[in-house]
Amino acid sequence: MTRFSSRSLTALMPVLMGALGLLPALAHAHITLPPGGARVGTAYTAAFRVGHACAGAQATTGITLRAPTGFRITEVPPRPGWTVQHQGQQVRWTPHTPASALPAGERTTFVVTGRLPDQPGTLWFKVLQQCGETAADWATVPGVDGAPAKPDFPAARLDVLPAGVAAVDAKQPWVRPALAGQGATGMFVTLSAPAGARLVGGSTPAAESVEVHTMRMDNNIMRMRALPDGLELPAGQAVSLAPGSHHLMLMRPRQALPAGSTVPMTLTFRDPDGQTSRMTLQVPVQVTAPEAPAPLHGKPAAASTPVEAMPGMSHGKGQDHGMGHAGH
Repeated sequence: MTRFSSRSLTALMPVLMGALGLLPALAHAHITLPPGGARVGTAYTAAFRVGHACAGAQATTGITLRAPTGFRITEVPPRPGWTVQHQGQQVRWTPHTPASALPAGERTTFVVTGRLPDQPGTLWFKVLQQCGETAADWATVPGVDGAPAKPDFPAARLDVLPAGVAAVDAKQPWVRPALAGQGATGMFVTLSAPAGARLVGGSTPAAESVEVHTMRMDNNIMRMRALPDGLELPAGQAVSLAPGSHHLMLMRPRQALPAGSTVPMTLTFRDPDGQTSRMTLQVPVQVTAPEAPAPLHGKPAAASTPVEAMPGMSHGKGQDHGMGHAGH
């Protein structure tokens, strides 16, 4: 890995920043970190996701990271085909040849490892993306120095979480309605953990207990069973808890859960280092899955197939529960 002087980077910045004026608009494929945050005082691998090149450009030809002072860089792994230069809180990646540059339509990550501060808060990582003669500076901190809440070129955000708070991102949680006296109902959500985790259970004042379950087909019968060891969330991968698949069961609801109401939920995780962490959510009750937001690029995500409510189903730990295939 090549090191460079702060003087050389300082000399480079005006050239790149001046290139911004050559573009009336740039493609807003934000450079981001994986959602979910990270726990205070831990080692963190920051994987900056580059969506595509600047508008009208054929390739990304340079990435310069300016890390915040709260993040102590400890390692910058080599990147095949690229030169890596590291000086203090700044890292720059440049391709060896034009053929090594990142094509406009290709997505990838640029990675550094460091140590997080011992106090919770928000860190903002500023990233300059060079695309030949043009550039985009992803460096605006929302709401600071007059910046709007949703700037066009935001810096990459990392939430540094207190000990005990799960470093997990939860998207589109929902609970299926339940009738009074119903034996159980389901909760569904998409979870992702940047460093990996295991969902081991949960709790809510709306039910006697919360269990992690899964479903599978067996001789044309959909069978449900509890997962006493929980559900693995591989690092950096989104895991969908959805009807007909993995889900959380709210066992023996204490009252009816009508559509339009909200259920307070606490999800419990086991972190890779064996520590227990939790996440609290206010989960809407609705008949079908929420509609997924349109993606920035590519085809819309497929919607979950709704499954009818299952009043009167019996459930037990460690057992398979037969359920007729029709309608599910």
